[in-house]
Amino acid sequence: MSASIQTNHLLNCEGLACPLPVVKTKKAMEGMLPGEVLEIRATDKGSIADLQSWTTRIGHLYIGVKEEGAVFRHFIRKASENETKPEVKHPLIISNEELGKKLASGDSIKVLDVREPAEYCFQRIPGAISIPMGELEQKLGQLSPEEEYAVVCRTGTRSDLACQLLVEQGFSKVNNVIPGMSMWDGPVERDE
Repeated sequence: MSASIQTNHLLNCEGLACPLPVVKTKKAMEGMLPGEVLEIRATDKGSIADLQSWTTRIGHLYIGVKEEGAVFRHFIRKASENETKPEVKHPLIISNEELGKKLASGDSIKVLDVREPAEYCFQRIPGAISIPMGELEQKLGQLSPEEEYAVVCRTGTRSDLACQLLVEQGFSKVNNVIPGMSMWDGPVERDE
């Protein structure tokens, strides 16, 4: 026997890429009462890691996700005021231009790309390490806490969450690349 999830609100984010599912979810949650459940429908595979990470950091309850074809149905319960935490941004940022200069000068900074594999294969910074945000926690062993990282995504939102996760795990030299690949005009690689 299967139980259905009772929702109070529905948010359609189908066809939207990061950061829009999180941005629209934040806005929708503002108008909700504590305890109410929001269903978010998204087609961006990255929305799974993005929404899970955002709700955990804010204090809302990420109930789960149901995958129906190409649609991810996310369910989030709004927390009460005393359960929520203020939204924090990673303080260390680096612009696309600054990163380009560091890479051109041969600086030892490593680029960590936390976008989904499809995004990575079509356009990436040469030499970037690909670890999608949803796999980052399980693959931390592939990274060294002693190295300096520039973490990149499409716009700087997902990479901000990745930077916070890395710092929580003992990485101290972590920079969020703003605005990320959406505005990157430096050298790129792509799969043929």
